[in-house]
This record gives sequence, structure tokens and C-alpha cells, in this order.
Amino acid sequence: MAKELKKTDVVLVGMGWTGGILAAELSKKGYKVVGLERGKNQTLADFQMMHDELRFAHRFEMMQDLSQETITFRNNMKMRALPMRQYGSFLLGNNVGGAGTHWNGQTFRFLPYDFEIYTKTVERYGKSKIPEDMTLQDWGITYEEFEKYYDMFEKTIGVSGDETPLGAPRSNPFPTPPMKKTPALELFFEAAKKLNLHPYMMPSANLSESYTNPDNISRPACQYCGFCERFGCEYAAKADPLNTVIPVALNTGNFELRTHANVVEILHQDGKAVGVKYIDTITREEYIQPAEVVGITSYALNNVRLLLISKMGKPYDPNTGTGVVGKNYCYQTFGASAQGFFENKQFNLYAGAGALGACLDDFNGDNFDHSDLNFLHGANISITQTGRRPIANNATPPGTPSWGAEFKKQSIKYANSVLSVGAQGASLPYRHHYLDLDPTYKDAFGLPLLRITFDFEEQDRQLVAYLGEQTEKIMKEMGADIIQAGKTLGPYNIVPYQSTHNTGGAIMGSSPETSVLNNYLQMWDFENVFIPGASAFPHNSGYNPTDTVGALAYRAAEGIDLYLQKGGLLV
Repeated sequence: MAKELKKTDVVLVGMGWTGGILAAELSKKGYKVVGLERGKNQTLADFQMMHDELRFAHRFEMMQDLSQETITFRNNMKMRALPMRQYGSFLLGNNVGGAGTHWNGQTFRFLPYDFEIYTKTVERYGKSKIPEDMTLQDWGITYEEFEKYYDMFEKTIGVSGDETPLGAPRSNPFPTPPMKKTPALELFFEAAKKLNLHPYMMPSANLSESYTNPDNISRPACQYCGFCERFGCEYAAKADPLNTVIPVALNTGNFELRTHANVVEILHQDGKAVGVKYIDTITREEYIQPAEVVGITSYALNNVRLLLISKMGKPYDPNTGTGVVGKNYCYQTFGASAQGFFENKQFNLYAGAGALGACLDDFNGDNFDHSDLNFLHGANISITQTGRRPIANNATPPGTPSWGAEFKKQSIKYANSVLSVGAQGASLPYRHHYLDLDPTYKDAFGLPLLRITFDFEEQDRQLVAYLGEQTEKIMKEMGADIIQAGKTLGPYNIVPYQSTHNTGGAIMGSSPETSVLNNYLQMWDFENVFIPGASAFPHNSGYNPTDTVGALAYRAAEGIDLYLQKGGLLV
């Protein structure tokens, strides 16, 4: 029988970016907060010997154990879903800090267009521009209303950047200057400007200089070591919850962190949550943590699964289009790229950082006319220098054998002479793309796994074909001698890594008929449950999601404070 613990003001399920921000903001206001994390704790000291590519980048030591819990996947409803037994398309973080510890640090704001995508698309092109089975909808909040939360998050983590000519407008400059413009990035800048495009340095949570944030947390500048994605940063130069928000929460004395605490159910009665049930993964003991407010703050996929297991909200039915929990699952659209091999130029590609890059927004959002195009939205086009670690970086020109003496020869020849320009495309929602509980497969605790039903659509193929042309033009202008261009897109395949940018399933909006959450990230059906995170995105933009995830957490923190003061729905 589960042991019931003392009631707290707020309990948080997951201690990554969203959990860390809520913990810091609410504990600073004097609320008692309990944070539950099913993984172990981590500190800066744990990252001192992390430059082990095999251990962390290929054996995924920082990631969730798929033998204990995974997801199942299928491309469409006629297929049988099967479990993801080894990591491929995306990586599910584990331990305190979550995916916020092993991310690259690319910190983009979504465009004003994104927040009102349905309204603005109809205004410019008419309803007929939106495919019949595309479930496009506004977010229930405008960029102008949301901008201050971006500002809060970026000041907390000290984002390094410069002017974004076609990006979202800012009320304040970036907290720190942009990162170093390497020769490879300079080449991109020169080529883009010759093509009358508008390049800028990528906004980065890898600090360009030492920085002290508003909470008096000081961090040093990036060392450009090249070990960001899939690694923790031993310098604390890359912002993560462990070196920004979680220490603030702990220092208040109002926050208690509990690790190895796997939440298996949100407990509720009469339309309100009363607490959570969790299992200690070491002792297998069960506990009930009562709370006035429940924050579901784990990874996007886990947020949705927990709602479905706890029978909270109406599950989405793709056949009728009714229900909301599991609706509008989106990912990211890749495939448009140009890889260039240079015969007479070398670049120091083994130095780098996760968000060291240059990019442009000329083909993102609705910054260009879609009247004669068979797709909506677009992509941020970029070149990055993240550090070419030796095991998985052996690029060779087309026609080179995939093994043997010639492969080795070409790998060595082009080790520092190959650059890539890529497009990170938006992913828009469709009626038949959704999340639900798998009817067959279960986790180590006997609970059903989450099932993903998703595939690329004609929208995505058209987007990739168009953007592939743009990336190829840039690479030609950069002067590459051999160019391998990507302009086609096949079915979505969960096997190769693409991005950990899973979104949707517990989306925000202006109506309980079409969304799970209002614009304070408060559940319409359970007023004391808040769910910030990428699960709240009604679609995914042509950018990395983390800046928007962090901003949503600040919005939710404000909402929880208001709720604890007066109760009721805030919208």
C-alpha cells in the first residue's frame, strides 16, 4: 500500500527545464515545492570526464533506459506499432536536468506568425490554402503577449546573439554578444549576402563571455571543445537546469528534490488533481504526494502518456476528430541540405560548440510568398560548427565506397574540408498524426507504452524540395568543389537520428473543444494542473523548441502563482 506524505503547495513531475524554472520561480515566492525526478541527481562534478564519444554519443549513457520504458511507433493507423528498442530518431533524456543537460544550446524564438498561424494564413491566402486534413490552429496567445517570457528565459540562461533581421522582434538586446565567427561561418555570411539574403549569428546558450544572470548565478565563457550535444558541460558554459534554475530553487529552502521517483499516476477527484502516485525505482516502494497544484513537467511524450494513463482529459480520436489529449503530434522536417567538399580549403572543424553557427530566416515562417507554393511555413537555414568528433564524422564525396582503403583515404582528405548547409523545417499538424496508449506493449511497471502515429506528408516533401534548392544555391556561392544536395523526402523513418524535437499532444489554445490547455498552460478540465513544455505546441516551427519551452515555463509559473492566490480558471 502506498505511503501518503505531507501535502505541499506544488508538486512537479520531472526536473528538466520546465520543472527547474517552476521550482525556482515558485519557491522564490515562498511556496513549498516538491520536485520528483525518476533518474539520478547530477552535478557539475559528474561532467568532468565526459569527453567520451563512445560512452555518451553512441551508447547513450545520459538517456532513458529503453529496456524499462520506450515508445511504440507506426506510420499510419493500418500498421502495427512496434517498440523502439534502440535509440534512433530522437533521444529521451534522463536524470535531473533531463534533455536540458544534453542539448546543443540553440535558442531561437518562434515567429509572431507561429502564434497566430491559422488566422494569419487565412488572412493572406484564404482558407483553401490549408489542406482539409491539416489541423492548423492558433496558440491562444499572441507573440506580443508572450514576448516578455522569452526575455525572462534568455536573461536567465544568458543567450549570446546578434540582430535577427527577419526574426521575432525583441524588447531588449541579447544578454551577451554572439559567439566567434569562424572562417566557415564567415564563408556562409559572404555567400548569403551575395544572394541578397539576411544572415546572422545563431542565438546560443553556449556563453560567448562570462555572465551573471538576474538570480546572481555566474557562469564562464564557452571553451569551444565540441562536446555539447549528448554531453553535460563541465565548464557550465552551456546553460542547463543544473547550472541556472535548480540551484536557485534549492537555495530558497522551499524546494525539495527527490530522485529515483517515477510518477505513475496523477490522482484526481471531482475535476481537480489531489496529488501524484510515484514508485521509488530503487526500493520499489510506493508513495502518494498530495499537492494543491500539480505541474506535469517531464519530456513532451511523457507528459501526454501520463495524462492518458491517469484518464485526464478526453483522448483524441482521429476517426472523428474529437477529443484533445494526443492531438497534433508534430516533429521536425529535415532533408533539405547541401554538403560541400572543398579541394583547396581547410577549416578547424574539430573545434566548435553546440550552437556555434550562422543562419537566416528568409525562407522561414511566412517571410516569403507562398501563393504559388504547395506548402505552408518554411525553415531556418543554417550552417553549424558543433565540433567534428572522430567516431561518427567521416564524410566522403558521392561515389566513395562505404568502407575500405578508399573510404579511409577520402575520410582523411576531407576531414577538415567539408561543410554542410541545412534547413530545419516546420512540422504542421494533421488529423491522423497523434499520440495514444499502445494496446499491446507495456513498461517495466506494467503500464501501457505511448504510441506515436506519424509520417511525412506532401506538405513536407514540397517544403524539402523548395528549401533544398535554396541550400544548394548557398553552397555553390560558398565555392564548394563537390556538392551533394538533398531535395527529396521519403516516409518518416524512426531509425536514423534526426532531432529530439517532439511536440504536441497536450496543446494550448483558446477553447477546451480544441486544446488541452489555456494560455497559462492550465488544463481546461483540471484547473490545478499545469503542463508547460513542447507538448503544448499546436505545431512545430522551423526552429529548435527550447527557447519557447523555457518561455512557456515562465508563463506557467505566473499562472500557478495567480491560481494559488485566487483559484479557478485563469482564462
